[in-house]
Amino acid sequence: YQCSLRRVQLYGPTNFAPVVNHVARSAATVLDGSQYFVLLIITDGVISDMAQTKEAIVNAAKLPMSIIIVGVGQAEFDGKIWGLGDTRGRLGG
Repeated sequence: YQCSLRRVQLYGPTNFAPVVNHVARSAATVLDGSQYFVLLIITDGVISDMAQTKEAIVNAAKLPMSIIIVGVGQAEFDGKIWGLGDTRGRLGG
């Protein structure tokens, strides 16, 4: 992370729904249990598209994938997303 951070410029808005949907589309093509997808998002900003991100996570809940969101830096990560843990088809939080 330290090495990569020197080579990239971080900016907003911080929209997660597009990347969640992208990985979900890939996971949806492999329902035979032969593959499992892990989406790791490392962010320095608070989620800008919270409603769309919640919807994308709920829609992906039955797919063979996990989503891990790690907040780094000085932004205020107040736990808004943590209500999504085990959605089972419903919105948490």
